[in-house]
Amino acid sequence: MGEIKLSILDQSVIKPDGNAKEAINETVATVKLAENLGYSRFWVSEHHNSALIAGSTPEVLMVKLAGETSSIRIGSGGIMLPNHSALKVVENFRMLEVLFPNRIDLGIGRAPGTDRVTSSILNPSNDFSEASYLQQLEYMQHFFRDTAATRQGSLLATPQSTTIPSQWILSSSGGSSLIAAKFGMGLSIAKFINGFVSPEVAETYRKNFKPSIENTEPQVMVAIQMVCAETEEKANEMRKFIDFVFLQFEKGNFNNFKDANHIKNYRFSSLEQQIIDRNKGRIISGTTDDVKEQLIKLSNDFGTDEIMVTSMSVDYGARRKSFELLANAFELKPAI
Repeated sequence: MGEIKLSILDQSVIKPDGNAKEAINETVATVKLAENLGYSRFWVSEHHNSALIAGSTPEVLMVKLAGETSSIRIGSGGIMLPNHSALKVVENFRMLEVLFPNRIDLGIGRAPGTDRVTSSILNPSNDFSEASYLQQLEYMQHFFRDTAATRQGSLLATPQSTTIPSQWILSSSGGSSLIAAKFGMGLSIAKFINGFVSPEVAETYRKNFKPSIENTEPQVMVAIQMVCAETEEKANEMRKFIDFVFLQFEKGNFNNFKDANHIKNYRFSSLEQQIIDRNKGRIISGTTDDVKEQLIKLSNDFGTDEIMVTSMSVDYGARRKSFELLANAFELKPAI
């Protein structure tokens, strides 16, 4: 493997006393920082019916992010495909590719990014089946390659483009890795969602990979929740907030929480501590040297030179500092 390439997944997290506009503005500021620091990709997520996360339409936000930058790749992490029409997804991303050629990543997920009721309202025809998801992926490949047809004739996804976005399947399990392999797409392993996902997922993908027009070789990326601070005390403070957020998610609470001081002084119950211990594999945290060592190990374990980091911290200054410390530790260099 070569030098580790670092990328960022940003979820536009809203502060307890903040609002969505502030969160989106922070995302825009972060992508500029990421490009200047030398990060490779900057992806944004799709979540719905949440007062904590402002990012609901990555394909719209990506226009702003790509327009504010010049070289960093901009992507979705991801488009939750069952919420959408396959044709509309392709047309949205073809438009992005026309506007920003060779800079667009299309990360695709199967999870709804919300509760089941909201997902049903987003797409009333969603039957939540794997067969429908696979069919959508199949349709997308035809739309991207201009080979789709109906009884009335050919069906073109517009605008026409000589290039297509880089396609990635987001996976937190072995099943999705096989789907990525089947379609010759990149595989982004969401370890920040499933801390128990093992390197075998990457191996399964590589063994079953079928080359595509876009990817002649398998591509693996691992995404992890990351906290990096100058002191252990600050890292622990930031991590506690993320532990608290993950606990609320497990309780089905996707809304905003009390102020940071409440969480800072909160005492976890023994049951909550068990859940936190179970989630340890989803988060890498510590001082710069600690985090660098853990990320190198993660890279070696999964046999990949590309790591994507994300942070649920609502402290924008601390989150920004994390990305700066990490870039310096790995001696990232911005594209010329």
